[in-house]
Formats: sequence, C-alpha cells, structure tokens
Amino acid sequence: MADRKFEITDARAGAALAVRVVTRAAETELVGAQVEGDLKVLKVRLKASPAGDPAANKELIGLLASVLGVPESKVEIVAGEGGREKMVTVVGISTAEVEARLSDVKSDE
Repeated sequence: MADRKFEITDARAGAALAVRVVTRAAETELVGAQVEGDLKVLKVRLKASPAGDPAANKELIGLLASVLGVPESKVEIVAGEGGREKMVTVVGISTAEVEARLSDVKSDE
C-alpha cells in the first residue's frame, strides 16, 4: 500500500479509505491524517495489540463505525487485515459524508 496515494474514494455502495493503526496506545482514538511522502493515511491509535490481531481489527471497526455514525456491520477491512496498514470500506456513506464526519480530527502532518 506504500505506493498508493491516500484518497477517500466513492465505492459502488459507499466509501473506501486507507488506515494506519498504532497499537498498545493508552486510548483508542483517531489521530488524523498522516503524510509520508506521497502517502496520506488516517492514523488510528488502538489499545489492542498487535495490529493484525482480530481484537485490534474489531476495535478499529468499532471506532470507525462510532465516529462515522454507522453500524459496525457497514465497516469492513478489505485489505491489510493482518498488518498495520489497512484499506477499509464503509457501506452506505459517501466520501463527502466521511470527510465531514472526520473533519474534527486534527491532521498529523
């Protein structure tokens, strides 16, 4: 995923976004957009560890569902389930809605 530019994109039935997780955090939280060269991802801190553990993936899905105001069943990790860089889709929400709901998250640029 390192050669892919970050974009929240419209999927057939929703939006897709790149996420980077940091584990063993004191709190589960969205950090913001992180830029490394041409790559920009949504950085998330999780209490669970390691990043590819099913508990960490469940924690990530729960956090994103809560922030975006959608049921957990609408959030799916479609790539990178076993690593810290993931591609996540959210069904039933547009990119504009995702951007608006994430707009309160500070950028970590």
